Amino acid sequence: MEVKFIDPFVRAAFTVLSQVVNASPERGQLRLRSGNTFTSQELTAVLGVNGMVEGVALYGLSDATATKIAGLMLGQDVEEIDELASSALSELANMITGNATTYLEKSGYQCDITPPSLIQGSGVQITTICPALVVPVATQFGKLEINVALLATPNR
Repeated sequence: MEVKFIDPFVRAAFTVLSQVVNASPERGQLRLRSGNTFTSQELTAVLGVNGMVEGVALYGLSDATATKIAGLMLGQDVEEIDELASSALSELANMITGNATTYLEKSGYQCDITPPSLIQGSGVQITTICPALVVPVATQFGKLEINVALLATPNR
């Protein structure tokens, strides 16, 4: 994993969170999560990235943060992560990753993303192509943890 691949995801998260839920995000300390990745939050959105850069992006949120953000996206109170709230949170992760791949393409790395999947529960092991770089993002609604495990693919 190269550090240059994390910045597009952080920039995209700041943009999307600011525009979609009027958040005021603040970046936390970058760290490396070695070995297999385990979900550290109660809800994790997972999207694959493929092309000239391959791997996975994971966005972890607590249930409290997820319900607040889903509620803002849906314009209604959300008390649990039901099908509608899951759809909203999947779309949030999709928007962040889509914007991040646009930034990657501007840097010369053409890539696509897979549809998002949501994992409920912390401590779920996810095998990644390489160790993940992790950036916590604090908002007034709670913390979003961005995990990015990407490698440039040779000869693409």
